[in-house]
Amino acid sequence: MVIGKCRLLRILSLCSIIMDYTKAQLVDALVAEWEDYLCHDYYDPEDLTSEEYRKEMEELTIEQLIEETSTDEIYTLDEFMENWV
Repeated sequence: MVIGKCRLLRILSLCSIIMDYTKAQLVDALVAEWEDYLCHDYYDPEDLTSEEYRKEMEELTIEQLIEETSTDEIYTLDEFMENWV
């Protein structure tokens, strides 16, 4: 099987990230962002409660949680975690 260079680098990068943060830490950070930023600053009565959002996040894989953070090379996962843990 041939894996493209960019795909391989992305896989290696994800493996490194996964070793740095646990699933529980990622969920906690996403819930903190949800409560403080998304719900507080942009409140919508139809939004999920914190508990409902946490349950949704707990069902995701680590890779999906990382995607949920919307981080990239500019706003890194380390920065996200510093801001929300």
